[in-house]
Amino acid sequence: MYGDNRDCSHITAAVRLAKEPIVMDFSSKATCFNEVSFKDLSYITPLKQSDGTTLIPDTIKSWEWSYREFSYGDYSSNSIVISNEQEFSKIFEWTQSNQGKYEITLKIKTTNGCEDKITKEIKVLPRPNVELDGATNVCEGEGTTLTVTNLSNPENIYTWYKGDEEKQSGKQNSFTIDVAENATYKVIIQRPEDQVECVYEKEFEVVWAPIEEAPKDNEGAAPVGRHLDGCRIGFDAGGSDRKVSAVINGESVYSEEVVWFPKLNADPQYQYDGILSAMKSAAAHMPRVDAIGVSSAGVYIDNKIMVASLFIKVPKDEFEKRVKTMYIDIAKEFGDVPLEVANDGDVTALAGAMSLEDNGVLGIAMGTSEAAGYVDNAGNITGWLNEFAFAPVDFSKDAMVDEWSGDYGCGVKYFSQDGVIKLAPAAGIELDEALSPAEKLKVVQGLMEQGDPRAAAIYDTIGVYFGYAIAYYSIFYDIKHV
Repeated sequence: MYGDNRDCSHITAAVRLAKEPIVMDFSSKATCFNEVSFKDLSYITPLKQSDGTTLIPDTIKSWEWSYREFSYGDYSSNSIVISNEQEFSKIFEWTQSNQGKYEITLKIKTTNGCEDKITKEIKVLPRPNVELDGATNVCEGEGTTLTVTNLSNPENIYTWYKGDEEKQSGKQNSFTIDVAENATYKVIIQRPEDQVECVYEKEFEVVWAPIEEAPKDNEGAAPVGRHLDGCRIGFDAGGSDRKVSAVINGESVYSEEVVWFPKLNADPQYQYDGILSAMKSAAAHMPRVDAIGVSSAGVYIDNKIMVASLFIKVPKDEFEKRVKTMYIDIAKEFGDVPLEVANDGDVTALAGAMSLEDNGVLGIAMGTSEAAGYVDNAGNITGWLNEFAFAPVDFSKDAMVDEWSGDYGCGVKYFSQDGVIKLAPAAGIELDEALSPAEKLKVVQGLMEQGDPRAAAIYDTIGVYFGYAIAYYSIFYDIKHV
């Protein structure tokens, strides 16, 4: 403090933080030809001043993309720069030494000189090396069979062509031809990991963001069902049998169950005819049809079939043309009546909620697979992808591998006919290998009806599995009833 009354001059300086928070992220998308597309998704968070105003954010000035290749257990110490663009594409090769793994680093610099970087691992798949076996020099009028010999995955899709004309498509790795003239034949193989379905018919990205900047919950829950008045058809499309009921004002007046084999048929006409036949048999027992409800495993949006194991053998192009709107097309056979197609797990949860007259119900259906659904505490179906069949419940790496998802310890191997069949040998029950999975299950069910303690031991074991699984599921669902 000064002793006299002098006028002290002063100066105020505004200091701007040199480095605004940069949120780093990038996307990568691969094709079956191992070309990977990259795009920078980074952004700079604007800073707020003490007076509440926001500083104009800095901008990104430059990008540097580089990679390190995996080799025999570790990444190379050499980093190779591959692009200075905001987005670009590059082909990465799969080799025995790198197993298709690469470490990608994006480094950005802002106009004020600040830098940041992010590193992610990508993995490309080996391209199939196709080897054909079969005579290629044959006399006119003779036949020959071409066979792909070195690709063993039973889920591969083989499309055979004569010139540009498609001749055969499905999981058959061989093609028999009668040679009447010189011709060029080719085969295109699509592996399960290449068979990517776009469930929502639009691309979407998963973007990292701070929790405080995450969007608010936007649940798509909606009331479904609970209608019992009028003349209604209820149809359940199982993997081993199909069931249909005719219901008048909530009372069942007719029902039937028919064994069928949709997973073994590549021609969707088989499934179409089976579904239509079942619904017609129910309609014959009612004066009219007021509505149709369908329950089946898979993902359904706006009554369209997006993903369903019942059509696992149907080629992708046929799926788009003849499967996706199958239930909508069949409903039109009855006068374009109201239709509701739902996952069988959701239907199970809804039936449970109606029976209990309460909400917060997790419904699980154990059949050919494991279906799951959830009625929330407001009494609505959530629209979540409750695919418990492919959610691991056993984290042992020695657990069975699910042939469809490729993951191990999945629920389908514990809470379905697969789980029963798997435990049969341990219980001392020998099942004929010539039987289908559904027929093997019926053998165990028959023994259970006879009071066989071996069959009871199988169900007791599944019950123990289920107890642990429910505890795990409760981490993700607010469960009042199962």
